[in-house]
Amino acid sequence: MSETQGNNINIDNYLDSHFIHRSNWLRAAVLGANDGIISVSSIAIGVATASANSDPVVIATLAGLVAGALSMAAGEYVSVSSQTDTEQADIAREAEELSEHPEEELQVLAAIYEKRGLKKETALVVAKELTSHDALAAHVRDELGINEITQPNPIQAAFASGASFTIGGALPLLVTLFIPTHLLEYSLYGFSIVFLILLGIVSAKTGGSSIWKAVSRVTIWGTLAMGLTALVGYLFGVSV
Repeated sequence: MSETQGNNINIDNYLDSHFIHRSNWLRAAVLGANDGIISVSSIAIGVATASANSDPVVIATLAGLVAGALSMAAGEYVSVSSQTDTEQADIAREAEELSEHPEEELQVLAAIYEKRGLKKETALVVAKELTSHDALAAHVRDELGINEITQPNPIQAAFASGASFTIGGALPLLVTLFIPTHLLEYSLYGFSIVFLILLGIVSAKTGGSSIWKAVSRVTIWGTLAMGLTALVGYLFGVSV
């Protein structure tokens, strides 16, 4: 690439083309959908084994879907908000340290760049230039490891988790509506595995990762989770 071409690059568009910008909400969405499929399917299977008709299964599944979606959204909001509070406290502390010990903080920043591979003299020059531009931003990014990409958004995470749980949980609910009760238990197992495979494909496509790896991960762990749920039921004398 020529120097002219390099200078003409729109850095914002270039950075936006990477998948890492989706990591925060994608993590919450995959977690929500995975939990929705597994937990709602487990509820449906448990009730189906003890019911002669489908009404109790549908009611229990719907209740589990609503409660689970609200719980996932609330839990994600609280946990991400706690992380955000911790980051903000660290940023405030860093601002105070910059105000009280600017020279020491400059040396810390230079040491970080030197450790990353710059020569000592170059590291100090870079540290000085970034400090003169925006000292706090430089320390937040390079000392604390906080940047716009990694900073979580509580509202976004809560919405992604709650909405994806609803979508994931709605899939086994549809199975309970259309499959006869006497076939429901094994049908839910089979359909849940199919749903998990589809989830792995969608998450891999959205995140730009390996489809095989994503499918294997969600399918193996999801199947294991349902199997352990069934094992617990059998140990207590209840078939799930």
